[in-house]
Amino acid sequence: MSLETASTQPIGPNAFGHLIQSSGPASDAVWLDLSESDPTALVSQSHQWAQAVTASGNYQRSPQYFHFADGSQAVLPLFTKGVASLRYAWSPPPAWGFGGLLSDEGISPDKLRCVLAHLETLPYVGLKIRPNPLLANIWAEAARPGWATIPRLAHVVDLAGGTEVVRARFRSNAGTNIRRAQKCGVEVEAGNSARLIDEFHSLLELSLLRWARKQHEPAVLARFRGLRRDPRSKFAEMASHLGEAFRLYVARINGRPVAAILVLMHHQAHYTRGAIDEELAGESRATYLLQARAIEDACRLGSTHYHMGETGNSASLAQFKSRFGAVAIPYAEYRYERLPLASLDSFARSTVKRVVGFRDAS
Repeated sequence: MSLETASTQPIGPNAFGHLIQSSGPASDAVWLDLSESDPTALVSQSHQWAQAVTASGNYQRSPQYFHFADGSQAVLPLFTKGVASLRYAWSPPPAWGFGGLLSDEGISPDKLRCVLAHLETLPYVGLKIRPNPLLANIWAEAARPGWATIPRLAHVVDLAGGTEVVRARFRSNAGTNIRRAQKCGVEVEAGNSARLIDEFHSLLELSLLRWARKQHEPAVLARFRGLRRDPRSKFAEMASHLGEAFRLYVARINGRPVAAILVLMHHQAHYTRGAIDEELAGESRATYLLQARAIEDACRLGSTHYHMGETGNSASLAQFKSRFGAVAIPYAEYRYERLPLASLDSFARSTVKRVVGFRDAS
């Protein structure tokens, strides 16, 4: 594998232990290589994903490259926003999946601790990293003083054994609901066309209004926040840069879209967005057929795991995911700040929620 980077700077072993070289940004070639060779890689860590991120918003790519004493390499996909000394860095940006390190040899807690030490020297007002939940133990062991941890909970399906073995681990009520969807005439189409993006995004807008009602949030505010986070153009950029790795699954009844999910296919697959028209979907259990089809495709394409995303404190969401054999994985986001920006942001958000009477949906 090429060691080419935009520029390399030797770093003394006394400063960062195993870390001997770093550069920023990492070369596209190394980033692409590591995204393909790292078996834990997710689409949201890929160079192609980064192209979609920068095309969709105000973020700049600032990937960091690391070359360790044992010859192994790592890249941290990093994105920045802001000006001069007020730039903030994320891996990945908010609402853009999971981030963290890509490596050709796997990453140890000691190496990761070196990386975190290096990140502390970068000229950013703060950094936030949301790693792959399956690497939670490594990140927890590598934690350094000064880095705040934000507890999270995700659910992940192990795809070992292939389609039949994975389906056998579905709970019986999942199978019942899948058969019900089929009897109700639910049909599923998968792809990445502009038409499917339109159908998915229309369903997403309906979901925003439903969530607003549940959370006692003004519909106008909910729609503004939701479409700012997930405009149609965001998904169009994803489809353009990711190709077949970007897969929308749209469920229809009598030709009308009733539910849809977005799944990112790679070494590890990631169900990243879902939307439904509850009135049209009725009691069809369309979402069960969508997930079953996506999990089957992930098995067929060779993914080792199927991430079902953030669950938080929602008991109903945890129950739904567990019916497909997903296991709860506690993990954490990591934040390093020179100024208490997160505390100020949390205070502002809490104030707004109290004013509008917001309540978290469970």
